[in-house]
Amino acid sequence: MNDEHKITPGHRRRAALVYLRQSTLVQVRENTESTLRQYALQERAVALGWASADVEVIDTDLGLSGTSTRNRDGFRHLMARLCLGEVGAIFGLEISRLARSNADLARLAELARLTDTLLIDTDGVYDLSDFNDRLLLGLKSTMSEAELHIMAGRLQASKRAAAERGELRTPLPVGYVYDDEGRQVIDPDAEVQAAITDVFAAFAAAGSAFGVVTAFAGRRFPLRAYGGAWAGQLRWGPLTHSRALGVLKNPAYAGVYVYGRYATRRMVEPDGTVRPHTTQLPRDQWPIVIPDHHPGYITWADYLAIEQKLAANQTNAGARPAREGHALCQGVIHCGSCGRAMGTRYHATGNGAYECSARLQRLATPTCRSILAATVDRAVTQALLDAVTPEQIGLALDAAGQVADRHHRSIRAAELATERARYDAQRAERAFTAAEPENRLVTRNLENRWEEKLAALAEAEAALADARDTLPPLPDQDSLRALAGDLPGLWHAETTTDRDRKRLLRTLIADVTLLPEADRGRVRIGIRWHTGTTDELNLRRAQHPGTARRTPSPATTMIRELGPTTSNDDLVALLAEHGHTTGDGRPFDVKAVQWVRHVHKIPTPSPYQDGERSVDQVAADLRCNPGTVYYWINHGHLQARRGAGNRLCIPWNPQIKMQFQHLINDSGHLSPRQPAATTTPRT
Repeated sequence: MNDEHKITPGHRRRAALVYLRQSTLVQVRENTESTLRQYALQERAVALGWASADVEVIDTDLGLSGTSTRNRDGFRHLMARLCLGEVGAIFGLEISRLARSNADLARLAELARLTDTLLIDTDGVYDLSDFNDRLLLGLKSTMSEAELHIMAGRLQASKRAAAERGELRTPLPVGYVYDDEGRQVIDPDAEVQAAITDVFAAFAAAGSAFGVVTAFAGRRFPLRAYGGAWAGQLRWGPLTHSRALGVLKNPAYAGVYVYGRYATRRMVEPDGTVRPHTTQLPRDQWPIVIPDHHPGYITWADYLAIEQKLAANQTNAGARPAREGHALCQGVIHCGSCGRAMGTRYHATGNGAYECSARLQRLATPTCRSILAATVDRAVTQALLDAVTPEQIGLALDAAGQVADRHHRSIRAAELATERARYDAQRAERAFTAAEPENRLVTRNLENRWEEKLAALAEAEAALADARDTLPPLPDQDSLRALAGDLPGLWHAETTTDRDRKRLLRTLIADVTLLPEADRGRVRIGIRWHTGTTDELNLRRAQHPGTARRTPSPATTMIRELGPTTSNDDLVALLAEHGHTTGDGRPFDVKAVQWVRHVHKIPTPSPYQDGERSVDQVAADLRCNPGTVYYWINHGHLQARRGAGNRLCIPWNPQIKMQFQHLINDSGHLSPRQPAATTTPRT
């Protein structure tokens, strides 16, 4: 190294940082010579005049790529020390070890120029304040980035060429393996095949990925591990929603070889860091698609149908698929006043209602309404049943094969599990038999393993027996033909779920509209069929239970007119005489009359005659507590009677008032306490 004259005492008084980096952990594990050469730079720094205590090794970025600063804590620490002016020189095996990105290396060089820091590699010493050194360093940085680009381009071109031939080997999805000749074939494990096949069958029956997960509740699903200690091994676990989507969206199960389904783009985060983001490309942007590349579990047409149905289930994209719940028009009913979709709400009683979504946004028009779901559903269902003829329901016969298929699949998994458990038990038995009886250490473990396998076999056989016992009997063809000719019977059958009814309704009806209606007691419903024709239904709204039980107007009118002057008992007699009843159809009693008075604010007749007062009035007149008046009444000192409403009516005149006023004045408890006399102390 002939550039040592660039190193000054000022550089040696500051720290020397030795930066180590290798791109992958495989290089760290296998290219140990390169790692040792980088650690040897610490001795080079001491040889150039730095004290051993001032030499710091940064090796936290071993195994990380230098294409960006993402996750490179060591490089960030180096930059922080550099900005603080604590670094005299930065050592690296070659300049590309610091950064493979020209932008990152240029930023480092600029900071090194500002802080008078040297960059040192095996080729020489670079003083960034010198234009020639800065030019040379920039050229080497550009060559390093170009070298990385050329190598990556060659690798990607080779991968694409192999992919265009369908020969690029990638980790296969569960259900597929490579044979001895390197071809992609279906996994020979019958239980794995049955699990993958049942995923697509369950989706055909349920129509959603969550429905598939529900169908696999309590059943295990296979997973092929790649990498790590479990590499290549088959593992089992519960089927999650993400795994179900991974199977349904993978074109490999349709026998199609696809390369380039995902694209990685670098994006700048709000904090300024650059991170790669992986996105899934649309099907028309896949670069390489080879149909009929290998055996498939489904056809390409089935895959396209699954893709379309999954897209129709995405509610965040505006789709409104058939969901659970008994509101049949959920997702297809709209408000005819504002044009917005109507949402479905379920009350605590379980009754559903359709409500215009504009109300939540406070954009409702005067004719936007909410309506009971049962009112609309009954009318739309009747229109559907009247419009469909028995000749259009031949699909019911095809359901027989699907039901048989479903029954067979439900026990197939249990049969395969039993077969596997039986094989494991037989294998454990053969191992125990082949062992030498004298070797008790081995035979004891083999015997325990055999017993465990036998117990697992017994559990599997019991599960299979339960599955067969719980299966309902299949209906015969004659009953199915009779059911096919009776759509109302099929619609109202207990085995027909609400979701099945919604799907049947959507196959014939495009949408339902709640048309504007000024009369709140009536409703107009518009039906648009898939054929393009429309129907309009005009019916009366269902009456609220509270409104239906409301007291009839004639009885209310009589109570309103006679109530202020007539007692409740007399009103009961008069109402019975005229034949009036409550909203429930019962004869009026005192409580019913009192309730009508309370609701309509009808006063009761005054219970007091001339010269009578209430307890509160007497207490106010005497300026005493009402409890004192009650005491006099209860002990016979003051006369009172019970009037209407069970109220106390007290005869009252000036003589009675004077009598009880004297009683109060003479009482030590009732008369007000006089202030005590005060004496002036003698001085």
